[in-house]
Amino acid sequence: MRAHNERLVLSLVRRGGPLSKAEIARLTGLSAQTVSVIMRKLEAEGLLKKDKRVRGKIGQPSVPMSLNAEGAFFFGLKVGRRSVELVLTDFEGTLREHRKVTYPFPTPDRVMAFARTALAELLATLTTSQQERVGGLGVAFPYHMWEWQVPGAEGLKDWQSFDIGGALRAITDLPVYLCNDTSAACGAELVFGAQDKPSDFLYLYIGYFAGGGLVLDSKLYTGKSGNAAALGSMPLPAGSSPTRQLVDVASLAVLEAMLEKAGITREASWALPDAWHFPKKIRDAWLDSAAAGLAQTVLAASCLIDFDTVVVDGTVPEAVRGDLVQRISKQLEGNPLAGIVPPKLREGSVGSDARSLGAASLPLSDRFLVDRNVLSKV
Repeated sequence: MRAHNERLVLSLVRRGGPLSKAEIARLTGLSAQTVSVIMRKLEAEGLLKKDKRVRGKIGQPSVPMSLNAEGAFFFGLKVGRRSVELVLTDFEGTLREHRKVTYPFPTPDRVMAFARTALAELLATLTTSQQERVGGLGVAFPYHMWEWQVPGAEGLKDWQSFDIGGALRAITDLPVYLCNDTSAACGAELVFGAQDKPSDFLYLYIGYFAGGGLVLDSKLYTGKSGNAAALGSMPLPAGSSPTRQLVDVASLAVLEAMLEKAGITREASWALPDAWHFPKKIRDAWLDSAAAGLAQTVLAASCLIDFDTVVVDGTVPEAVRGDLVQRISKQLEGNPLAGIVPPKLREGSVGSDARSLGAASLPLSDRFLVDRNVLSKV
C-alpha cells in the first residue's frame, strides 16, 4: 500500500505539475500526515524537490513539490526501418542525450553493434551517482520484421529467430523492457503528451511504415501478443489489389517510391520541413491517398471500439501532420457510416521522437507510475 501511494503521488505530480501536500491530500483522500511522510520520503530519495513558496490570502504559505529531473534516468532504444537510435531521458522525460546511425535495413548484428557502443557512450555522460539512478532500458521495435518486403534485405529473416531482449540483457545489467514500436509511441503520448488526453483513444503513427496503438481506460493496451492495434495491417477496400493494406497507402515508404518514380532523390529526414520541398502535385497525391486509407481505418476501428478520439502523429513536420489531420477529417465527413459517430481527430503532442521516448517510458512507467486508470478516479 505504501509503494502504491508513493507511485500515486508521483503520477499526480507528473500529470498536474507542482502540487502542495494539501492538494495531494485533497486529491487522494489520504491523511495530511500520510501525505507528509510520503513526500518527505520521495524528497529524500531525490524524486521530488521543493518549489518556491506560494503565499495565499490566508494561512501559512504552501510549498509545492515538483518532479526532480535528476531523480532517475532511462534509456530508450528505437529500432527502425532506416535507423536505430538510443536516447537518454531524465525523470521529467526530457531528452538528455542521443545516438543514431542509419542503414539500408536493420539486422540483429547491426543493431547489437550499435547498442553496445551507444550504451557505453551515453553511460559515460553520467556521473557515478547518476548512473546508479538509471532505471532501465526500454526497446521499441517493429514486430515480425522478417515479413517486411524490402528488396535485397535477406538479412531481415534473421530476426525471426533472434531474441533481442536476451541479447541486450547479456550486455547490460539494466532491466530490459520490450514493446512494439508504434505501441511504444502511443505510450509516449500517454505518459509525456498533452495533459487533456481522453481515457480512450486510438493512436495512428505515420513513419516509414504506418502503425498504431490503443489506449483503453487510460492504459496502453497491447494485447496478448503485444501487437494490438497493428493498424498498418488493416485491410482496405480492394480497388485494384485484393490484398491492399493501410501500410500500402499511408506510409512514407510509399511517398519515397512516388518520388523515385519521378526521378527525385531526397537526403533530409522526413521529420524536417526541408524533406518536403518537392512538387506539390506529388505531396497532395500522397496526402489524399493516405488520408483516405486512414479514414477507412478509423471507421473500421470505430465499429469495434466506441472511442471518441483519434490521435495522429508521425515522423513528419507539424505542418504536414496538421494538413493530414484536416484531410482525414474531410474524408470522414464525406463518407459517413450509418450508426457510427466518427471520433474527433487531434494531432499528437510528441512528434518524431515518440518511438524512442516511448521506449524510455517503459521502465519509467513500470517503476514509478501507478496504473493511469486510478488517476481518473482522483
